Amino acid sequence: MAYTNRMSEILQIMPPLLTDPRIIRVRSAIMDAVAPELQKVPEADLSRQSVRGQLERALQSLSSADMPADARNVILDSALAELVGYGPLELLLSDEDTSEIMVNGSNLTFVERSGEIIETDIKFEDDKHLMRIINRILHPIGRRVDYDNPTADARLPDGSRVNVIIPPVAIDGPHISIRKFMQNRMSMEEVINLGTLSNYMATFLKACVVARLNIIITGNTSSGKTTMLNLLSSYIPEHERIVTIEDAVELQLKQRHVVRLETKLPSVDGSGAVTIRELVRNALRMRPDRLVVGEVRGGESLDMLQAMNTGHSGSITTLHANSPRDAISRMETMALMSGIDLPVIAIRRQIASAINLVVHMSRLQDGTRKTTQITEIVGMEGDVVTQMDIFKFTQTGVSPDGKVLGDLRPTGIRPQFSPKLEVAGFKLGGEIFGAGL
Repeated sequence: MAYTNRMSEILQIMPPLLTDPRIIRVRSAIMDAVAPELQKVPEADLSRQSVRGQLERALQSLSSADMPADARNVILDSALAELVGYGPLELLLSDEDTSEIMVNGSNLTFVERSGEIIETDIKFEDDKHLMRIINRILHPIGRRVDYDNPTADARLPDGSRVNVIIPPVAIDGPHISIRKFMQNRMSMEEVINLGTLSNYMATFLKACVVARLNIIITGNTSSGKTTMLNLLSSYIPEHERIVTIEDAVELQLKQRHVVRLETKLPSVDGSGAVTIRELVRNALRMRPDRLVVGEVRGGESLDMLQAMNTGHSGSITTLHANSPRDAISRMETMALMSGIDLPVIAIRRQIASAINLVVHMSRLQDGTRKTTQITEIVGMEGDVVTQMDIFKFTQTGVSPDGKVLGDLRPTGIRPQFSPKLEVAGFKLGGEIFGAGL
């Protein structure tokens, strides 16, 4: 696996100057000099610009004139991050190549880059230092962690998702997991060039979105579900009204007629939460042409199925599943979580009539992400929901450098909903579906 291959690599992120004892002493001195003034101002009212100005004046009075400019900038940036920012995390958050940040206590920090997990040289002074940064992340949104409430979810101002867990449930000290918000949305051409899917698959999926088929994107954690959801949502026609529902805003739709809804965490006293299910129900009253749900994971799945079956065609959502077949079982289980007493066979009929297509994403052992199956939900055969693969990835081996080898190919079967694609203006040729295979 990519993780074990790169575990011995240490990614040098920390500027070397920050290990220089003199630099560390000067940084501590200017922080001590401005701290009394900062304590007089509520943290919410502190601006980075004003604090940097105070640090610059303190540095000018404490350091010699011959200090190199790069050393001055490192001192100021680091001190600013410690006083009003996210401390050592700022170095990782500003790194465009990093997609995930995993802090395992104060002495161990890992990142994910290009699908590979690598240890970094980032460290915190101690657990108290790490807890200060955690509290700085959580305080602006009215959240906190303590002995009785040792876990919390948050979102940084740039949209990055944060999960925090501390002792007593985290045995080795506080832990932070950050999934960074990617500012630049990937285009379909870039995804094709990466080998995530083929040109034929992209053409087929575009036709399915425009033809208003109901699509579920499945896969495991970090398999590329949200990226695919962004790509497919970009094919929704400009004139349609889109309502998006997410736990934490990640979708980057470019259409003008978009209503973005986000869940609300409960207050400290446990009240005031707004769930995905409540937002789905509310969205149906907002005259949506398309409903795009970041992820279904509970009773809202039944509301989604009912919406898909009552005129809200063209809906797209994601869910965690190991395969398209497993996705059907998960939908059944989640629908039962709605609290409505329905027989399983009735739920399966809802699934079979509501969902047209499952797009399954996988993160392979070399860290690459691929669309490994595109599967049509055909209908019911007895009490079983029947499926048919339209495209499938077949692994043929592993290269000497650990890269997974394989082919993204059509199965030779044309989907039964092809007439819907033709009505929408897409007469896809036999070569797309592998005619003659």
